[in-house]
Amino acid sequence: MPLLLLAILALVQGITEFLPISSSGHLVLVWEVFDRTATEGVRAVEAERLDLDVAVHVGTLAAVCLYFWRDIWHMAVGLLRLATGRRDPGARLAGLVLLASLPIIPVGYFGKDLVLIYFRDIAVIGWTTLGFGILLGLADRFGMLINRLEHLGWVQALIVGIAQVLALVPGTSRSGITMTAARFLGFERSEAARFSMLLAIPAIAGAGSLAGLDLYQNGDLSLGRDAAVAAVLAFIAALVAIAAMMAWLRRASFTPFVIYRILLGILLLALVYGGVI
Repeated sequence: MPLLLLAILALVQGITEFLPISSSGHLVLVWEVFDRTATEGVRAVEAERLDLDVAVHVGTLAAVCLYFWRDIWHMAVGLLRLATGRRDPGARLAGLVLLASLPIIPVGYFGKDLVLIYFRDIAVIGWTTLGFGILLGLADRFGMLINRLEHLGWVQALIVGIAQVLALVPGTSRSGITMTAARFLGFERSEAARFSMLLAIPAIAGAGSLAGLDLYQNGDLSLGRDAAVAAVLAFIAALVAIAAMMAWLRRASFTPFVIYRILLGILLLALVYGGVI
């Protein structure tokens, strides 16, 4: 695939993965534009497109691990201390991330084909972008700002994890729905984003592992090289996006993201039901 097209995919993924605006939805839209403009060099096999989509997710995984390396280090040290019988806040945080990650594992594994067949549709993306954007706005407007990550309980973590399952539908936004759930539970904006970012690590790692297995079984070395280039570019874009969003949420609200989602959702629905696309 041409480098320019890989760069577009990587930048879209890197910028949107951790913003609450749905990276998967935006990637579907990018592929749609490529298809409708008959862009030369774009692969036509849907399974290969999904593998390339996940490859750019892997690039963003490296970015979030680098940005939150302190939390990851504390969790790793905490688990080692727990093995020696000592309780540690890092081990507790690791347990909460693991618990919140459990619901999406079976649904994601068995539901991948259903998502491919039924939900990668512009109308679906329009409705989910609009609906969950409004929900994020409500959570940010009415959710209290009383909790930090150290106040997160096991039941609350499980609620956020169950909400994350909805992100399998393009347009929902994994980061958006988990931040929405955390805001409804009364967590500060930056803390809601922080837990959402930590949840991204096992979620993206699992998806990336499945895609890597597909690449190995297919023996498509060309796709493998394309995926590696896209992953590196996505890493750079994601690292910048994470830093910018966290800085914003420490002093402001989710309102710009809500407005963007509402406008994008309305536009997509107008184009679909107006017969343009």
